[in-house]
Amino acid sequence: MTALNWSAAWRLARRDLSASLRGLRLLFLCLFLGVATLAAIGSLTASITGALTDQGRELLGGDVEVEMSQRTANEEERAAFAQAGTVSETVRMRAMARAPEGGESVLTEFKGVDGRYPLYGTLTLADGSAAPTLGDDEILIDRTLADRLNLRPGSRLRYGEADYTVRGIIGEEPDRVGEGFTLGPVAIGSLAGLQRAELIQPGSMYESKYRIRTRTGLAPDAVTKRIENAFPSAGLDFRTRDRASPGAFRFFERMGQFLELIGLTALIIAGIGVGNGVASYLGGKRPGIATLKVLGARSGDIARIYGLQVGAVAAGAILLGLIVGAALVPLLAWMIGDLLPVRPELGLFGLPLAKAAIFGALIAIVFTLPPLARARLLPAASLFRGVVERGRGGWRPGNWLARWPVLLAVIAIAALAIGTARDPLFAASVLGASALVLAILLAIGWAIAKIAARVPRPRNPLWRLALTNLHRPGSQTPALVVALGLALTLFVTLAAIQTSLNNEIASVVPERAPDYFVLDVPVDQEARFEQIVNRYAPNADLNIVPTLRGSIVAYKGIRVADLKEIPEGAWFLRSERGLTYSDVLPEGSDLTSGQWWPKDYSGPPLISLDEEAANVLGLKLGDPITVSILGREITFTLASTRKVNWDTMGFNYVMVVTPDTLKAAPHNVAATIAADRTDGLQRALVEAFPSSSIIPVGEVVGQITTLMRQMANAILAAASVAILAGIAVLVGAIAASRQARSYDSVILKTLGATRAQVLSAQGLEYAMLALALALLALALGGLGAWVVIVQLFEFSWRPDWGTVIAVLGGGALLTLGIGLAGSVPLMRVRPARALRAL
Repeated sequence: MTALNWSAAWRLARRDLSASLRGLRLLFLCLFLGVATLAAIGSLTASITGALTDQGRELLGGDVEVEMSQRTANEEERAAFAQAGTVSETVRMRAMARAPEGGESVLTEFKGVDGRYPLYGTLTLADGSAAPTLGDDEILIDRTLADRLNLRPGSRLRYGEADYTVRGIIGEEPDRVGEGFTLGPVAIGSLAGLQRAELIQPGSMYESKYRIRTRTGLAPDAVTKRIENAFPSAGLDFRTRDRASPGAFRFFERMGQFLELIGLTALIIAGIGVGNGVASYLGGKRPGIATLKVLGARSGDIARIYGLQVGAVAAGAILLGLIVGAALVPLLAWMIGDLLPVRPELGLFGLPLAKAAIFGALIAIVFTLPPLARARLLPAASLFRGVVERGRGGWRPGNWLARWPVLLAVIAIAALAIGTARDPLFAASVLGASALVLAILLAIGWAIAKIAARVPRPRNPLWRLALTNLHRPGSQTPALVVALGLALTLFVTLAAIQTSLNNEIASVVPERAPDYFVLDVPVDQEARFEQIVNRYAPNADLNIVPTLRGSIVAYKGIRVADLKEIPEGAWFLRSERGLTYSDVLPEGSDLTSGQWWPKDYSGPPLISLDEEAANVLGLKLGDPITVSILGREITFTLASTRKVNWDTMGFNYVMVVTPDTLKAAPHNVAATIAADRTDGLQRALVEAFPSSSIIPVGEVVGQITTLMRQMANAILAAASVAILAGIAVLVGAIAASRQARSYDSVILKTLGATRAQVLSAQGLEYAMLALALALLALALGGLGAWVVIVQLFEFSWRPDWGTVIAVLGGGALLTLGIGLAGSVPLMRVRPARALRAL
């Protein structure tokens, strides 16, 4: 018989496939789940980041934004801005809003705007109409503020020393996302109206922003470079329309990468199910393969016929996964729309869909070629006898079908995942950990089979049969160990992540958080402030610190502006950061190197830096650090490093400097207040310090809690696909052993065994494997959860081990039930038919 060409092979494959498609359902399901997950995650991430980029002008409020803290631009700077195009000025600060008659007070973000605001987009009211031009005594307020204080258009509202009339309720603030994180609802007035409130005092914390609509032909990057070169020591922060909201962009990009890697891990896990499913399918095709070989078919013909079948089903699964993944984006956007900073773009995103398709195809190659190679090389006589001859095919020399393509596919998967990742090292770590876990489970499966073959035989026939099932010819023990181990490990990982996050929310934040943050207390009114706090909360724990803002502009002689890219982890270099001065080591910090300066220090400027920040920049004691403060560059010498306990929710600063350096600079103080009773304290402070901002910590905790729960839900949703993949692997392992188990079942029933006894023996087999893997799953799952909680999100490690063990037990029972459910159909096999087939 001459070799079949591809056309003839396809005809045979199509006819056979139309009659036996059910056998490849597991292959289809596993690939479909993995590809759909990757396509949905990648497309949603691309739609959000694409919207952030495309809507950059509106989100930023201009083509270029120049920001400075605690001051406004001088005439020379304003002239330079105006040379680049049309300029709009806004000033933004936190301020307490209160009813004129002395009712409830609410922390807000008061934003003063000029007559050109906004340069792009439209500021609208709740009814959809454009916002009117505001007088000096008029204001627009957010719906949340209106609801809190029961306000409506025409109501009166007080800020600082001035009263305002509410002109309308804000519908859409075009640059809302570009403004970043806020602690309260927004109120918008004119620049002159903001000045009326007398909120801005020397040392007050506020931000001035100058948005520029560049002249035709001027690139935003060129404008920022020119202004930066003209004022290198002014402490200016720049953003362009391409990165209107860099924080949101980085968050969604990184979260998308993390979820994509989870999806890829799920697809790799599902690949094992693919391999088991194909092995089971080809095991059922032994008579057909033997017949073809007897009729003269060659090994290449067998590979072409069944390779085309597997390829056709895999292609269908990948295609359907891409369609469903792309279609899920509008649904996901609708479900989480209120949590997103922008409306995601709807459409097809070629790159994430192409990546999902390539990953699916490569996984199919890796896990389907080995069973195809074994089937093509088994002799017809062995096929007719149903004997599984391991060691022939697969990886022996010269078997190119299972060797080089699989190795190349594995390399391609790693290269694609790492090469397209924002953090290649993190991507490599995830893939390496996944490969290590699979290798460990395979090694344990092999060891269990070897040990089971050597231990003494139990007297009880059911236990003896269960033990024999672990090592008999055709045993699927390694595949079952991988399936059970992955499923149980994933259950433990999810339970540990969820309980750790819940405990962080429930106990750590409230335990360590003060009742109030108070900002912008005049430094010369510190004593009066303490008196009021002691009057209304006599036993309060009060912590008062000076507050300023500054940006690191150089370190070790390296100008930050000259860096092509900010070092990974150097978030503190991106913009201005809070700093303080202190005679003593601040609360919430532990000295890790160097010495603290004496209380009466007077000498060259010294600085203490967060230990992680110093390590990221490669700084050592004695290195110079230049910080721009209020437009003036000051070079400090690194005197010490500290471990900052950020989760204390107190005042934690990356930079702490010597007092004599900044005491004379205009600044205010801030305070944290923790007390058992604070009745009347907030109102008294608002009346005494109208320019100060009082932040109830409960509102901050609420926002943090919401964010943490959202992250936990995103992890849970993505990891659920991995659990489904693990279950699919278990189903595949059971399916792969179906033929051998059918033979065993028939023989046992012929010898008088009941169905209950046969199922009991298999149940004992799965139970022994689950018990053997429980501790391993607890260790591996706990380690994976620890990496996510501590290393990725930098939270405390607080799992509820009772809940984790309970989930592990429930997962073991679930997998046991799945295993037994897969064995029930074998009980209905007729002995004569089964013996003829086997």
